[in-house]
Amino acid sequence: MRRAYLSCLMITVLLAGCAGGPASRPSTSGATAGQSALRTAWQIAPSNQMAEQLQRLREASPELIRTALLDEHRRWVGTPYVLGGEGFQGIDCSALVQRVFNEAFALALPRTTDDQVLEGQRIDRDSLKAGDLVFFRPPGPYNHVGIYVGSGRFLHASSSQGVIISRLDNVYWQRYYWQARRPMTLTELAQRARQYRQSRSG
Repeated sequence: MRRAYLSCLMITVLLAGCAGGPASRPSTSGATAGQSALRTAWQIAPSNQMAEQLQRLREASPELIRTALLDEHRRWVGTPYVLGGEGFQGIDCSALVQRVFNEAFALALPRTTDDQVLEGQRIDRDSLKAGDLVFFRPPGPYNHVGIYVGSGRFLHASSSQGVIISRLDNVYWQRYYWQARRPMTLTELAQRARQYRQSRSG
């Protein structure tokens, strides 16, 4: 009987230990405070991230693309057209497009018009934005390419006048307009323009 009593007593003590008393339980108020802090941190983090993203988007506005293109125009304006040329002594249309995108946006485009017309996605003429490529099929063996800068104008290397900005609604260009393509999303292109400007100023 004594042995059975002791066994029951030990089982009771063990069960009590597993159940735990009030002193061994974590404080409810402490847990609530911890959960509240975690909840607050979770709420703040997305807000901060969203604010940073919005700031980046504001800094990478489409106007940056236009500004970058106009800066490139100032560098290249008056450069004569030379078929196969790739520098300030003479340049052709696709080489100008390749150089501008590489130097203003750190984006490598193919060298030829035939390859550039396969880049990105095709867009409607009514949807043109600064940074889009515009293609033409004038008389002769070669197609022509330029970069839309906004306000109905595009930057290109004209075979008769060298590097200039022309109007899309010009009778000649309107007649031979072919298609437009967007080689990269405008947000990404603007971000690249911003990074380029920062690297130059830094």
